[in-house]
Amino acid sequence: MAGKLIIGNWKMNTRAQSAQSLVAALLADPVCNQPWVGVAAPAVYLAALGAQLAGQALQLSAQDVSSFSADGAFTGEVSAAMLRDVGCRYALVGHSERRQYFGEANPALLSKMNNAMAAGLVPVLCVGETLAERESGQYLEVIFSQLAILAEVSAGEYVIAYEPVWAIGTGKVASLEQIAEIHTAIKTWCLQNAKPSANIRVLYGGSVKAENAESILKTENVDGALVGGASLDAGSFRMICQAAGKLI
Repeated sequence: MAGKLIIGNWKMNTRAQSAQSLVAALLADPVCNQPWVGVAAPAVYLAALGAQLAGQALQLSAQDVSSFSADGAFTGEVSAAMLRDVGCRYALVGHSERRQYFGEANPALLSKMNNAMAAGLVPVLCVGETLAERESGQYLEVIFSQLAILAEVSAGEYVIAYEPVWAIGTGKVASLEQIAEIHTAIKTWCLQNAKPSANIRVLYGGSVKAENAESILKTENVDGALVGGASLDAGSFRMICQAAGKLI
């Protein structure tokens, strides 16, 4: 796929009506209603949004996917097959907040990746370092350890999202030089170690907003953006999509 990939991660925000209204605004805008744009909505709203998006270009993403592959007694879990059934195209895997608050680690994340691809989803593996890890000079070691599961995944398409934890929701943004360094390092590592993907793309996530989107998206080896808070405002998200559209 040529061009950029933009996914808005709504996290634990919106209500049923506001979620549908936000999607309606994006669908009405040809800048946003594109096959290279997606929204990652709370699981409880995915079925309704999937119906709303049926036949449209805008893509739907889950914020997580179960590490269990088969139906069964796994109360509270949502399988990859269920997500695909309601219209999801993508699924975030290993977001820093899942790692931080729920203790997710490589063994479970490997299962999630494989389950997603087996169900026809494109998993988006999130990797990134904390401020302490960056300041100690261990950031590449940390990121490569998180990428290690890509040497074991089943064959299929996946996306990587680099999200420096210290720049998520803080208003801080990594410098363009830092972003280029990490994205280049990730792609180099993948070429040498990862199972092939149909098209490895590395997104940047970390306080991406309308004001900085164009400069970030023009940075070497940045294939798109995983957008947090700015994706909850149709106008701001439009400007980010517009910046990406210029680069296609």
